[in-house]
Amino acid sequence: MTTKNTTPARHRLLTTAAAAAATAGLMVLGTGIASAHVTVSPNKTAEGSYAHATFSVPNESDSATTDQLTVALPKDTPFTSVSVQPVEGWTATVRHDTLEKPVTVHGTTVTEAATSVTWKADQAHQIGQDEFQTFTVSLGTLPSAGTAVVLPATQHYTDGTVVKWDDPAGTGGQEPEHPAPSFTTTAAPAESGDAQHGSGSSDAAQAAEAAQGSEADASTGGGIGVAALWIGVAGLLVGAIALVRTVGSSRKN
Repeated sequence: MTTKNTTPARHRLLTTAAAAAATAGLMVLGTGIASAHVTVSPNKTAEGSYAHATFSVPNESDSATTDQLTVALPKDTPFTSVSVQPVEGWTATVRHDTLEKPVTVHGTTVTEAATSVTWKADQAHQIGQDEFQTFTVSLGTLPSAGTAVVLPATQHYTDGTVVKWDDPAGTGGQEPEHPAPSFTTTAAPAESGDAQHGSGSSDAAQAAEAAQGSEADASTGGGIGVAALWIGVAGLLVGAIALVRTVGSSRKN
């Protein structure tokens, strides 16, 4: 009698747990999809350094593919060095323009600088439904600590749709509909005594280091979305295991 009364209760408990786990997984997955924006993830943010900035670009259209991306670079705090990491099937073009006013960057007067980077895909490598692509750019030198480096992006679709990711950061914790990719620079790390006497890395050495693109830097784009995806998958697996146990217990009884 005891077995007959407790077994249904156990089944209901396992079923409820499985449903809750599966629902949690789906919610996390849904959150990742809903927050899919063009974002940027720099591997460094220290002032005066060279950073590998990786843009993560999802396709948000149900009927078209993404075939072009343009990222605008700041003119008030221009970069003295800009280079791109090759992406298979995509052609990158760095545009240089004469600045309206000369700008002094770390003691050097800059009158011309890179103002944008444009990537165009061939037909076989366009970003399709449920896909994303990453694009890495070496940028330097970064401006003084506390500077918001805003990098507006323009995404082109094959049906003619153009999405501008250029909205300024929201206030009160609210995110705008199309936020511009951005990051804020930080203070440079304290130099050791040897570095202060000239043994530290020079700007030229930093530029050489920045020019050496690495796959590890490219993989940082969309890290938050990937983490959310794995959490969602884990939730679904937990739900599936619980359901299998429930069916097994039902057959034994």
